[in-house]
Amino acid sequence: MYLNHEEDDYNLSLSRFESMLKTNKVFFFDSEEFEEIILYYLDMGKTNLAKKALKLGLEQHPKSTGLKLVQVEMLVYEDKLDAAEKLLNELYAIEPHNEEIYIQRASIYSKRDNHEKAVACLKKALEYTDDHADVYNLMGMEYLFMDDLESAKSCFILCLEEDIADQSALYNVVYCFEFLDQNAAAIDYLKTYIDRNPYSEIAWHQSGRLYYGLKDYENAVRAFEFATYIDETFVGAFMEKGKALERLKRYTEAIESYEQTLALDDPTSYALLRIGKCYEKVGNKVAALKYYNQTVHEDPLLDKGWIAITDFYIRQKNYSKALYYVNKALGIDDQNSSYWKRYATINKALFLFEEAEHGYRKAVEFGDYELDTWLFWVDMMYQMGENDNAILALLQASEYFPEAYEIEYRMAGLYFTLEMEEKGSYHLANALRLNATHYTLLEELFPQVMDLNSIQKALRKYRK
Repeated sequence: MYLNHEEDDYNLSLSRFESMLKTNKVFFFDSEEFEEIILYYLDMGKTNLAKKALKLGLEQHPKSTGLKLVQVEMLVYEDKLDAAEKLLNELYAIEPHNEEIYIQRASIYSKRDNHEKAVACLKKALEYTDDHADVYNLMGMEYLFMDDLESAKSCFILCLEEDIADQSALYNVVYCFEFLDQNAAAIDYLKTYIDRNPYSEIAWHQSGRLYYGLKDYENAVRAFEFATYIDETFVGAFMEKGKALERLKRYTEAIESYEQTLALDDPTSYALLRIGKCYEKVGNKVAALKYYNQTVHEDPLLDKGWIAITDFYIRQKNYSKALYYVNKALGIDDQNSSYWKRYATINKALFLFEEAEHGYRKAVEFGDYELDTWLFWVDMMYQMGENDNAILALLQASEYFPEAYEIEYRMAGLYFTLEMEEKGSYHLANALRLNATHYTLLEELFPQVMDLNSIQKALRKYRK
C-alpha cells in the first residue's frame, strides 16, 4: 500500500509540474520532488523539460546538494565535463562524505577513458553508500571497459550478493564467464544463484544457454522448461528449448515449443523455418513445405528460407523447382559460396553444364575450397572442352590438396587428351603412387586415352 501511495505522489508531482508549465503559474515543490521530475525527464530523453525543471528547482532550492548533483549528471550527459568537475569540487568542499560526489566523479573519469581512476572513485563511494549493489555494478562496467573480465565478474557477483534481483548484473556476470571460456564454472555459479533465487527465469534461461553451448542438450531442455514454467510468456526460452529438442532429435516436441512462440508473439521467420525443418525430419513433407512457404512469405529477404525450399526440392529430385528457389536466394546474397554450389549441382543434374561450371567457379571465387567443388568444376570444364582452363583449375587445387590422387588422375587424363604425354606420364605416376587402386578413375573420366602405350605400361608396372 505504501508503494501505491508513493507512486501516486510521484504521478501527482509530474502532473502538477506539467500543469505549471502550461499555465505559467509557479507551484512549490520540495527538492526531492524536483530531483525525481528531472531524472524522469532525463530517462525519457526529454532533455529540455529536464533543464526547465532543474532551473526552477534551483530557483526554489538554491542550496540543495541533491539538485546540484543532478545538475552535474546533466552536464556529464552533455559532455560538459570541465563544468561538471568544477561544480563537483564545490560540492566536495561542502559534503566530502556524499557518495554521489564520488559516483559522479567516476562518471567523469569514465567519459575521459580514465577507467582506473573511475574505479578508485567508486571504491571510495563504497565507504559512504548504503547502495553497495549499484556501486559494484558501476565498478563492473568500468572493469569491462578495461577488458579486465575477472575483476568485472567479481564485481557483478558482489552486486548480486547485495541485490539478487539485479538482472543486468546477472546478464553481465554470465557474459564475463562466457568471455573467459568458463562455461562450466558459470553453470556452477548459476546453481548457487538459483538456490537463493529459484524463481529467476533469467537464471534458468542462462543456464540452458550454457548447457546448450556445452552440448548437454538434456540439461538445456530442463533449464529452459523451468524458465517457461516461471514465465509462461518467455518467448526466448521456448525458442531455445525447441533448438535443444532438435539436437536431441525430439522433433515433435520441438515443433510444439516453436509453435508456442507463434502463439505468444508475432510469427518469426526463424520459428517458421525451424518448424518446417522438423516436419521434414519426421517425414511430413506437406507440412514442411507449408511452413517453408510461410517463412519466405513472412520475410521475403530471408535467404535461408529460400534455401530451405531449394534443399527440399533437391531431395525430391525436382531440380527445375529447386533452380527457381536457389535463384531467389542468390538474388538476396550472391556472394554465398554454398548457394553457388547448390546452383551448380542443380544445373549439373539438369545437364546444363555451362551454368554448372559458372556455379562451381563462383563457389570457389567466394571461398569454397572443398576438394569436391574443385573436382566438379574441373569435370564441367572438361565436359565443355575447356581442357586448358581445367588444368589451370587443377593446378590451383593442388596447392590446397597436394596429395589428392583425384587431382593427379585428372591432370594425367587432361594432358594425355592434349597429347602432352610427358606431363601426362608424370601425373599418372604421381596418381598411382598416391593411390594405385583407384586407377579406374582415369578409365571412367578419360576412356579415349586408355589404349595409349605409356598408360598401359605404367599400369602394368603398378599392377606388379
